[in-house]
Amino acid sequence: MEEKKTEDSRVLEATMKAGEILLQSGAEIARVEETMIRISNYFGVDSKEFFVLSNGIFVTGGKYSKEYAKVRHVPVRGAQLEKVVAVNQLSREVEEGKHTIEEVEQRLEEIDHMSGKSFRSQVIAAAIGSSAFCCLFGGGTMDCVAALIAGFLVQIFILRVRVPYLSKITGNVCGGALVTLVCILCYQSGIGENLNHMIVGSVIPLIPGVAFINGIREIADEDYISGSVRLLDALLGFLCIAIGVGVMLGLIQRITGGILS
Repeated sequence: MEEKKTEDSRVLEATMKAGEILLQSGAEIARVEETMIRISNYFGVDSKEFFVLSNGIFVTGGKYSKEYAKVRHVPVRGAQLEKVVAVNQLSREVEEGKHTIEEVEQRLEEIDHMSGKSFRSQVIAAAIGSSAFCCLFGGGTMDCVAALIAGFLVQIFILRVRVPYLSKITGNVCGGALVTLVCILCYQSGIGENLNHMIVGSVIPLIPGVAFINGIREIADEDYISGSVRLLDALLGFLCIAIGVGVMLGLIQRITGGILS
C-alpha cells in the first residue's frame, strides 16, 4: 500500500510538471488538462482531480484524493511552442507504452531546460516578419525596408531590455515608442513614404498574438476565468503598445512643430 502511494505521488508530480511546462509555454487550458489526464491514466492513478487556471495548477490524486495534493503557481510568460509540441508528443508516447515513469521524469527535465531559438534567429525573424506585415498592410518597398529596420531594433530591445529588466506594461509602452521613433527617423531620412504602414508593420514583434487567440479559444470552450485572464493580458498589451506609439507621435509633433503633418 505504501509503495502504491509513493508511486501515485511520483506519477502525479511528473503530471504536474508536464502541465506546468505546457502552461508557462503558452498552451491552452484544454491541452494542459488533456495531457495531464493522458499521463496519469496510463500509470493507473486513482481518483485524480486536475484544476488548471491561466497561472496556476491544482492537483489531487490517489485513493480518496488524500495521497497527493499540491498547488503550483505558474507565471504568465511568452509562448514557446516547441516545448508545447514536445510535451504533447511525450504524452502520446506514454499512452503507447513507450516510457517508464523514470523516463518520463527525465524527458520532462530535458524539455524544461530546452533552449529556445537563438538571439540571432529571433532578431532576423522579427525583422523579416515586420517587413512582411508592412507589405501585407499595403506598404511600398521602402516602407518595408523601414519596417525591417524598426522590427530588427525592437526585437533587440525586447530580448536585451524588456524581458530581463522591465515589466510587461512598461516594456510594451517603451517598445511602441521605440518603433515609432525609428519609423519617424527613417521617414525623415527618405526611407519610406507611408508612416502609418511602417509603424503598423513594425509593432508586430510586440503583439501578444498567442495569448489573444488562446483567450478567445478558452472562452469559447467555457473556461471563462482563464480565458478572461489571457484576453485581458493581451488587450492590456495592445493598449500599452498604442500608448507608446501615441505618446511618441504627440511628442515629436510638439517638439518639431508639426513636421509629420
